[in-house]
Amino acid sequence: MTYSSFKRQFIVITSSLLMTAAALAQAAYQKPPKEILDVLNAPGTPQESISPTRDVALFFRVEPYPPIADVSAPFARVAGVRIDIATNGPHNPQRISNMVLKKIADGSEKKVLVPPGFYSSRPSWAPDGKHFYFTYATSNYIALWIGDTSTGGTHSVLGVKINSSLNQGGPGGGGGACSWLPDSKTLLCRTIPAGRGALPKPPVVPIGPRIQESYGKAAPVATYEDLLDNEADAKLFDYLATSQLELIDIATSKATPVGKPAIFDEVESAPDGKHILVARVVRPYSYIVPINDFPREVEVWDHAGNVVYKVASLPLAENTPLGGVPTGARNIHWRPNAPATVVWAEALDEGNPRKKVPARDKVMWTKAPFKDAPAELLRTEQRFSGITWGEKTDFAIIRDFDRNTQMNRTWFFDPAKPTDLHLVWTLNARDAYKNPGNPVMHELANGKSAILQNGDSIYLTGVGASDQGDRPFLDRLDIKSLKTERIFHCDENSYETVAGVLSLDGSSFMTRRESPTDAPNFYLHSGGGTVHQFTKFTDPTPQLRKIKKQIVKYKRADGLELSFTLYLPPDYKEGTRYPGVVWAYPLEFTDNTFASQVSGSSNRFTTITSYSELFFLLEGYVVLDNTAMPVVGDPETVNNTYVEQVTSDAKAAIDKAAEMGVLDPTRVGVGGHSYGAFMTANLMAHTDLFRAGIARSGAYNRTLTPFGFQSERRSLWQAPEMYLKVSPFMYADKIKNPILLIHGEADSNSGTFPIQSDRMYRAIKGNGGPVRYVTLPDEAHGYSARESIEHVLWESINWFDKWVKNATPVPGAAKSAGQ
Repeated sequence: MTYSSFKRQFIVITSSLLMTAAALAQAAYQKPPKEILDVLNAPGTPQESISPTRDVALFFRVEPYPPIADVSAPFARVAGVRIDIATNGPHNPQRISNMVLKKIADGSEKKVLVPPGFYSSRPSWAPDGKHFYFTYATSNYIALWIGDTSTGGTHSVLGVKINSSLNQGGPGGGGGACSWLPDSKTLLCRTIPAGRGALPKPPVVPIGPRIQESYGKAAPVATYEDLLDNEADAKLFDYLATSQLELIDIATSKATPVGKPAIFDEVESAPDGKHILVARVVRPYSYIVPINDFPREVEVWDHAGNVVYKVASLPLAENTPLGGVPTGARNIHWRPNAPATVVWAEALDEGNPRKKVPARDKVMWTKAPFKDAPAELLRTEQRFSGITWGEKTDFAIIRDFDRNTQMNRTWFFDPAKPTDLHLVWTLNARDAYKNPGNPVMHELANGKSAILQNGDSIYLTGVGASDQGDRPFLDRLDIKSLKTERIFHCDENSYETVAGVLSLDGSSFMTRRESPTDAPNFYLHSGGGTVHQFTKFTDPTPQLRKIKKQIVKYKRADGLELSFTLYLPPDYKEGTRYPGVVWAYPLEFTDNTFASQVSGSSNRFTTITSYSELFFLLEGYVVLDNTAMPVVGDPETVNNTYVEQVTSDAKAAIDKAAEMGVLDPTRVGVGGHSYGAFMTANLMAHTDLFRAGIARSGAYNRTLTPFGFQSERRSLWQAPEMYLKVSPFMYADKIKNPILLIHGEADSNSGTFPIQSDRMYRAIKGNGGPVRYVTLPDEAHGYSARESIEHVLWESINWFDKWVKNATPVPGAAKSAGQ
């Protein structure tokens, strides 16, 4: 284990061991009941990836639960990223298995041939669809593999060791460890530099003090995790993050170096295949912000590594205003439908959202051979939030966002006539019912993604939120007349999403369909309304089909309309009140109309995975899931009434379920994760609605997140009373019913340091309240190891069984189950 990871884990473990003698000793991992394990271990539905040529679909399974031995393997926590020491890749990456190629024309299959027990990264298609690449983590490096679409055969590229230390998302694009060139024969990869030497060791004796300074300029920052602590950390980061760019010929395995080794945060080949856009991270580093805010040199290179154009020299961004953006170029990318045109945005308000200006951002561009100065494409009145390029050069979509009103605006325009903008949609960010959907994208012959166009038509897909639940759709939109034609709309008895459009005219497309009784499967829709089932995946958990669910709508005391998804256990007996679980995550809204909108669908196929609250159904509980917990008000002051609103939200949900006769209101538990844990602790402190609570990976003392939290815009010094009022830590003496605190010892989320739960435990304990505190070794904000997940389920079931299901009966209560 490296110095940085050992040091941080030592601090966490030490803080836990410093509890009083009454604390429990470290225990072995426990397993939940068999009925839960049977569901937990059931295989999940395969995921799909359609080839760029739309003639083949690749299906694969995501392996969900790595062993704790993998999760606890030594890793470095530096500059806001987590790097596996042995492989030089991301710590605890997603693992793929059971890849199968399936022809769309006839449904014939070929299994992708890999060694037994082989787990890979998510595959990435070549532009011509004939090959795909993926990576495989050996015991001491990451290997590059190539798959052949026609045969299913695969081979490793010998001699290539991939550096995916900064590839924390997935393959392809600017953030991938490799990306395809337009010729479909060459990969541009980040590799381990030859002869880089041994892993640097931390000094036995400190080399000196760590010094930071600031003079007169406000520099508020979030409370980030995994930051650099000292020069030893910085040297470790240099060692692990530095890579060599190489062009890999997939036919010959020949690797050609491009330029000199550097820390490449972004690497993207141009559509012409001749230029490379790179962002090199450079010193000075920071101890208070992660790599995304480190200085960088953004350049265009040729294939020899020569700098042909300097896009920007971006300074350390420690002084970005709250809710603002850094100064200088951002959102830098290649225009996909031009040979080599670089596009970016720049703030006109110094990145400060509170500054009054006629336009907040400008969009700039420049093109090869980069002899002319960059030109301004257009300006946005509000904050630029993205540009999406059409397949054709005369169409693009640009968006901006008003922080004060929470409004998103969308314009269509011809990049050759940027002053002729056509406002198409103005929509509140929380207005799901009116969301027109997102453009269907497809991969061009050069490997870049652009909006699929057929003449003057584009296609839009969306979840189709409505007051009856989600009903996904596919629309055809004429970009000239703005008339919309609905091609597909999910029926009222299933949940069916568009997986991909297979023909230019939109008549052929693939969907993923499921219902409460039918396992998810993929279907082909063709002209004339013909529908053909493409896959035949079976139900892995038939024992869950007896679970009943429905979306329930009701009103808060002030008349605000709310909803939750009601789940009834498999053995539910009509007319009986069961113990219940309320699980929720609060959201902020500017308007009651949006806060009242229904989310989710009762037509989904019930699956229960990981440490889901739905496992309580198998132990005889009613579950109120996705329980609406809106906090409505002015974005600047909405949290002033946070406690009152979540209290009213919770009471309304319990009252409705009790009114329906399915819930025993005297035996209800509440739970949540992250901001939901914050809500849980507040409800336990300020109400007597719940017999017990479960709070996972939460933050409870807002003075430890003094420059804002969630959507809060004010600092502690601007709104001290509110910060104290919403902090359940300040009301720990009011928590009289049992609460279970669970936290990953290596939490990576901003604001939810493990010390939040540690101090909350001590506060409740010190005031005589009933509390149990469980920390999970090596787990992050979300938990991934099988042993950890099993133990969380064991803790949760036992906790609510003891304090909710088998709680002392309330005199005069109606007949209930489980007593």
